[in-house]
Amino acid sequence: MCADRSHDHGSAHKPSLIISILRNRCSRCRRGHLFVDGNAYHLKRFMQMNETCPVCGQPFEIEVGFWYGTGFVSYALAVAVSVASFIAWKVLIGMSLHDNRLFWWMGVNGLLLLVLQPPLMRLSRTIWLNFFVWYDRDWAAKAAQSPERTNLALKNDW
Repeated sequence: MCADRSHDHGSAHKPSLIISILRNRCSRCRRGHLFVDGNAYHLKRFMQMNETCPVCGQPFEIEVGFWYGTGFVSYALAVAVSVASFIAWKVLIGMSLHDNRLFWWMGVNGLLLLVLQPPLMRLSRTIWLNFFVWYDRDWAAKAAQSPERTNLALKNDW
C-alpha cells in the first residue's frame, strides 16, 4: 500500500471531480498529475504536460488539435473571474460614473486576470479533458484506450 493515498491503486475510493479538476489531475483515474511541473508560475514550463497519466496510463493528446478547444473554456473562466471581481468591487468599494472607481476596477481586474492567467490556462485544459475522458471506476484493471486520431508527425507542431 502506498504511503500517499492519492496514488493508492487498490483503493475503491472515488476522488471528487471538483477537487481533481482544481488539483489538475487525470480525468480517468483522478489521481495522476496532468502537468510535469506542479507550479503554474514556472513560466518557461508551466504548460508542459505528461504524455500519459503517470498513474493509469491515459494518453492526454487525444487527437491533433485537441487542446484548441481550451480557448473557449479559458474565456469562460476569465469572464467568471471578471464578473466575480466586479461584484466584489461593487459590494466592497462601490461603483459610480461620477468618479474613477469604474476605471480603477478595470485596471485591477486586468491585473488580476494577468496574474491568474497561468492557473486559468491549466484549469481550462483540465476541464476540457474532463469533457472527453470520464472517470473509470476500473482504471487499475483496464488499460487506457489509445487515441484513434493522432498523427505523430504533427505532434507539437503548432
